[in-house]
Amino acid sequence: MSELSTPWRIDVIEDFARSELFERTFQEGMELVEETAAYLDGAGRQESKSLSREAALAYAAESMRLTTRLMQVASWLLVQRAVREGDMAADAACEERYRLAAEDPRPADADAEGLPPGLTMLCDRSERLYERVRHLDRRMYVESAADPAPHPVLSQLDRLKTALGGF
Repeated sequence: MSELSTPWRIDVIEDFARSELFERTFQEGMELVEETAAYLDGAGRQESKSLSREAALAYAAESMRLTTRLMQVASWLLVQRAVREGDMAADAACEERYRLAAEDPRPADADAEGLPPGLTMLCDRSERLYERVRHLDRRMYVESAADPAPHPVLSQLDRLKTALGGF
């Protein structure tokens, strides 16, 4: 076990992997990946053919950001599922290579104005999902690694045990 994967942290990771929140997030993420793939391969491909050269370049860039964002989310979710199913130890999931990177902010220019509504809707949904998963990742792996304080619930349980004479 690495110094970053304390026993209480392992419990938090395993509990999350078995939670309803994980199940809902996993389902949403995988559905969004499938929906995006279908759009980019179908309606999106057709819509992109009618765009101006500048809008087509923006479409290509935005669809690349979209697929990259979703693949990072899907990868993170698959690691959590591997923990849940016992295919990966929770302390292995603590490794830096499984963390989500801070995403580059969306370009400030007005490229999105000429993009098809289907693409912008998928981009918005994927950004919201990415931010939720990134928040979970930071809470479970990054912030808890930087905070040497024990888990608050386990700390309270320890205090109760002490007060009750070790029960």
